[in-house]
Parts: sequence; structure tokens; C-alpha cells
Amino acid sequence: MTSLTSFFSSNEKGGRSTPERRADPLPRLLRQLLARANGPCEVVRTASRPWASALFQGRRHEMILRLSGADVPARLENMVEGLADAPFALDGHFVADIIADARHIAYAADGAPMATLELSALTIEEW
Repeated sequence: MTSLTSFFSSNEKGGRSTPERRADPLPRLLRQLLARANGPCEVVRTASRPWASALFQGRRHEMILRLSGADVPARLENMVEGLADAPFALDGHFVADIIADARHIAYAADGAPMATLELSALTIEEW
């Protein structure tokens, strides 16, 4: 069973504990991923849900990004390379795990490349 003692703060009036609410770090993570794309990139879909273990709580995130532009293959490779060790700045959270689940490159009729990148991440609340 998870101990929530460290995630509760005392309510001064009644002495009852209430959980501290921390903002979902997904928007901040997405902004940093879009910057890491280093060119045209759009968010296709996201999902975020609570996650907890015996000692930690956080959120699981799933993201689909679409990169476009003539240099898509190189940008996609640069975006994925070193992703797990990237220094994401998420106030009150840290990225415990982030991986590229899938990546696809397709070419339009005019020969322009477009890439789809599927990512999964686990963010943990800092105490």
C-alpha cells in the first residue's frame, strides 16, 4: 500500500489532511520536446494519467508528434538520440523515463518527408 503521508499537508482549521495538487507537467514537457525538434513540429495527440508506486507518485504521458520539413530524417534522429538523458526542466517534477515507442517517415506526393514520433514518459513529483 502506498503511504501518502508526505503528499499531504495539514489543514490549519480542522487539522485534516488534504492532498497537495501539483499541475500536470505535460504542457511544460511538450514545450521542451517541440524546441528539441528544432524545426516544424506539431502535437497530434497526448494523454496523461496518474501513476503511483510504493514510494512515488507522478504521471504517465503518451504523446504523438509530427515533424515536417526537408530535413525531417536528420531532425528525427537528433530528437530521439540521447532523449533518455535529456535535461528536461519541470518545476516540481522530473522525467524518470522517456522513450520513443515508434517513429515513422512518410513521403508526400511532392516528395516532402513527414515523420510521426510516438513517445512515452513517466514524470515523478519531487518532494
